Amino acid sequence: MSEEMLVRHCAPTLAGLKTGNLVNCAVQPGENLEEQLHSLNRKLNPRGVRVVLLSRQQNGALIYVYRPDRLSRDLTGDAADLLCQKGYPAPDPERCLHCLARRLQQNGCTFPHEIGLFLGYPLQDVLGFIENQGQGSKLVGTWKVYGDEEAARRTFARYKKCTAVYSRCLKEGTALEKLAVRGN
Repeated sequence: MSEEMLVRHCAPTLAGLKTGNLVNCAVQPGENLEEQLHSLNRKLNPRGVRVVLLSRQQNGALIYVYRPDRLSRDLTGDAADLLCQKGYPAPDPERCLHCLARRLQQNGCTFPHEIGLFLGYPLQDVLGFIENQGQGSKLVGTWKVYGDEEAARRTFARYKKCTAVYSRCLKEGTALEKLAVRGN
């Protein structure tokens, strides 16, 4: 996975604006994805960002780029209750992440709807998506919005601007580890 692909799909997480992002990337025969992820983690872990393999298919992989500190905060309260109802070992974020990876590997291409909680989506929108089976949203952007439409519009605009700025900075030679804002 290239640094350009990582920035294009994960700039808001690198910037500390978002809990996590998913990257679906092609894996060529003979390509050492594990070494690529290890290299990315050497650069990003000191900045509070982790890169993990969630599932692997024959020619591709689903990578989760996230901020563990934010994930710990996000998977509390009502979000933890929802995960418990879905069979996750909440509120332990690492165990929840392992459970999510197992579900993704078992389900193939079908995403469990609660995955939005791992991506920093508002609980109201995750619940709305589940209850409405993905239909009838007020707005579609980074996620389907069922709650606060205006707040979501502002967030989507911040994510878009962040991605444009980070892509330009990477192209101009800024090192990936410099783009990742140091976590709390």
